[in-house]
Amino acid sequence: MKEKIRIVIELQACDNRIREITRKKDEGPLKIQRLKEELGAVEEQIRQNQDNIEALKKDRRKYERDVQDLDGKVEKSALRLSNVKSNKEYTAALKEIDDLKNLKFSTEDRVLQFMEEIEELEKEIVVLSRKRIETEGRVREGIAAIEEEMKSLDEELQELERLRTRLTQSIDRDLLKTYLLLKERKGGLAISAVLRGVCQTCHLGFPPQNFNEIIKCDSVHTCPNCNRLVYWGEDAAFQLDPKQSTQKTIE
Repeated sequence: MKEKIRIVIELQACDNRIREITRKKDEGPLKIQRLKEELGAVEEQIRQNQDNIEALKKDRRKYERDVQDLDGKVEKSALRLSNVKSNKEYTAALKEIDDLKNLKFSTEDRVLQFMEEIEELEKEIVVLSRKRIETEGRVREGIAAIEEEMKSLDEELQELERLRTRLTQSIDRDLLKTYLLLKERKGGLAISAVLRGVCQTCHLGFPPQNFNEIIKCDSVHTCPNCNRLVYWGEDAAFQLDPKQSTQKTIE
């Protein structure tokens, strides 16, 4: 009986590892996508800055044209000043010139603001360009590492699938049927160790007599609480190689 139970334990460990590998393989493309998105975010910042610079340059050119127009208006107003015939007209002409000059000064200030904003954005682009180079290298290395891990996981998965086939072929048919049914209904964990009289999955304590029967292992036992197959976890016959011992507690 112990040999039958041990095969079930090995099968459970194999299935646990297959499930873990499948999860990691599913995470691989997501990790790669996140790395690419990280690089894309830096590139998007650069594009946004470049677009903002172009928009600012366009506005600056408009204001520079406005400055030129105002210069022309100031000159025309100055020429008209010499032709005025009354103090009232003279005063009005001076005010017009002052207003035009003030508008010109404020427009020139705005041109300077555009230039300063453009300069700051260009500095940011320099910093972001260095960051992009660093991120590209890190993303490239990260993707290569993930792809290498995926390759390794594929190889391990193939070995596990072959092992699983051997185990299912050597296990008692009725016991295999019970195992598969429990595995489907119990979140992937069909068999649980019992240590110090306690089921290590549902944490139910066994009466001494029941625990002694589990220790003897004369027949297949199940936990009366979670209905999983159980075995005495301290039995040396059930101690797997650390590489096989991938069983995890699943409530």
